[in-house]
Amino acid sequence: MNIGLDASRANKPHKTGVEWYSYHLIEELKKIDKENHYFLYTDKPLQGALAKCPENFQECLLSWPLPRFWTLGRLSLEMLCGKYKPDVLFVAAHTLPLIVPKKAVVTIHDIGFEHFPELYPWADKLYHRFAIKVIKRLASKIITVSNYSKKDIVDFYRISPEKVAAVYNGYDTAKYRVMSPDKTILGKYGIKDEFVLFIGRLEEKKNTPRLIEAWGEFKKKYPEDKHQLVLVGKPGFGFNRVEENIQKYNLASDVVFTGWLGDDELPQLLNLAKVFIFPSLFEGFGIPVVESMACGCPVICSNTTSLPEAAGSAALMFDPLKTAENVSRLEQVLFNETVQESLREKGLKQAQNFSWNRCAQETLKILTDVNNIAKI
Repeated sequence: MNIGLDASRANKPHKTGVEWYSYHLIEELKKIDKENHYFLYTDKPLQGALAKCPENFQECLLSWPLPRFWTLGRLSLEMLCGKYKPDVLFVAAHTLPLIVPKKAVVTIHDIGFEHFPELYPWADKLYHRFAIKVIKRLASKIITVSNYSKKDIVDFYRISPEKVAAVYNGYDTAKYRVMSPDKTILGKYGIKDEFVLFIGRLEEKKNTPRLIEAWGEFKKKYPEDKHQLVLVGKPGFGFNRVEENIQKYNLASDVVFTGWLGDDELPQLLNLAKVFIFPSLFEGFGIPVVESMACGCPVICSNTTSLPEAAGSAALMFDPLKTAENVSRLEQVLFNETVQESLREKGLKQAQNFSWNRCAQETLKILTDVNNIAKI
C-alpha cells in the first residue's frame, strides 16, 4: 500500500500541538511499519529527524509560490496529476486538498471555533468551516483525538459515528520524564525558584486573560507570596487583554514571558515548577497536561471538554469561567505539600496511559482498514 502523508506541518521549525502530533506520528510510523511505502509531501525540504527516511519513506517536495493554501492548492494538483499518487492520503490537521485519491483520512483535533466563534479571527473561522465541508464530502474516515471530540463532531455536523474514530494523542516519553533539572534555565529567563507554569498560546481560547486575573486575585489575597507565574508560548488572538490585566493588577514583576520554547527546555521547567496550570476553555485533547504529569509536576486544569479524559483523576479541576475556583485550586496545591505529592504520584500513573507508539499503531490500523474497504 502507498500511503501519502502531509508532512508540511511536522516540518515547521516552531511546533505546537498539531505540528507535534504530525511529527511524532511520522516518526513512530517509521519505526513500526517496514511494509508499506510512504510519500512525505512537504512544501520545504524536510529538516532534522524527518529528513532521515528509511527505504520505504520518500520525501516529495512540492513547491508552491503562495504563502498559504499549499494543502488546498499544491497538494490538490499532486493528487490530480502528480507522480506521487497514494492509495490512501492522510492529512493530520483539519483540512483535505480539494482533489483526493479514492481513500482519504483526516484528523480534526477539535471544533472550538464553532463553540467560541468570538475567540477566533474571522478568516480562521471561514477557513475552518470551508475545510469541514470539504472533509464531509471527501473523507473516507475522520480521526479525532478524544471521545469528547468524537461526540462533538458527530453531533454538531450530523456525521455517522462509524465514520469518526477517536485515537488519543501521546507524548515524547524520552524527553518528558522525571529528571534532575538544570537550574541555569531559571536565570536565562529571569525566573525565581518558586513558580507556577502555563504552556500554550497566549490567547482567549486558552483563557490566558482570565488566568492573569486569577493570578492577580491570588496575589491580592497573599501579597507576601513569592511565586511567579511563568507563561510559555507565543501571543495569540486576544493577547491585548493579557497585557491589560497585568497592568490592572500591577503584576509586571510577578509574571514572566519566555516566548515559545522547544522540548529541550520545557521538560526542565516542568521538573522545576511547583504546579502546572491549564485553564483552557476548549481542548481536543490537552497534550501539555499529560507532559506535565509525566514530569512529576502537579496539575490543575479546566474541567471542560476533553481535559477530564486526559487528566483522569490525577489533576485538581475547576470551572475555567470562575476566577475564584482557579484561585482556590492554586491555594490547595501551593500551600499543601501532601496535595502536591498526591498529584505527582497520580499524574505519573495517568501519563502511562498515553504514547505516540500506541497512537501510531491505531492510526496505521485505520489507514489499512480504509484501504481495504469502500468509503463509508
